[in-house]
Amino acid sequence: MEFYTNPNKKVDIRVEDKTYMRHAIKTHFIDIGEDYIELIKRYVSPIYIEGDILFLGEKIISLCQNRVIHAKDVIISPWAWFLSRFASSNEHGIGVDNPYKMQLAIQFAGLPKVILAALLAGLCKLIGIRGVFYKIVGKGVSGIDGFYGKAFDRYKEMGILLPENPDRVCNDIRAKLGIHCVIVDANDLGVELLGKSNGITYSENELKAIIRDNPAGQSAQQTPMILARPQVEDLAFENVSPAV
Repeated sequence: MEFYTNPNKKVDIRVEDKTYMRHAIKTHFIDIGEDYIELIKRYVSPIYIEGDILFLGEKIISLCQNRVIHAKDVIISPWAWFLSRFASSNEHGIGVDNPYKMQLAIQFAGLPKVILAALLAGLCKLIGIRGVFYKIVGKGVSGIDGFYGKAFDRYKEMGILLPENPDRVCNDIRAKLGIHCVIVDANDLGVELLGKSNGITYSENELKAIIRDNPAGQSAQQTPMILARPQVEDLAFENVSPAV
């Protein structure tokens, strides 16, 4: 098969003495309520072979599960407006400098914990330690996406939560389509493994390393699925071209 990559990303990557080819799978604009089984059957089944691993961006699974909060349904409190003014911005995704995300942080974690997290984050920032806020409020807050229109205008009006039961989703895909998969929350800052299908023998660190450079991109590439294929030693890589 011909492997495709996004601009400024490599097709092949070396992880613990093994080389993996990564194929960035371009899809249509995935909408709320679509069936992830049908999506993967359409885009992945024709090219998948046993031994491949499919990496799924968490956003498409969340959209399929309708894990969405619309901006019109969020009432921003004075505390959210106030605290968001002191939060650091994040060019790689939505941060709590966005009052909508700060409001959801208050709703999910509680105001006392958010105030404590904000105070400790501010103090730690003075000595060069970052990420404290999200460690305190938890993964459910740090994983909120949306509420900005950098890539797609539509995302400006909605927040996208982390997927529900990601391990079960992966096992559902494996049972119905025979495809081993992993759900990840990835950007140019790092990779977080959310769920995987049973039977994958790779360690969490190996799985993260295979996509450590975020080959799916983080903007309007529309390549939310990465198919990784282990290669034999000294294989000559051919037919490599940008994703289209």
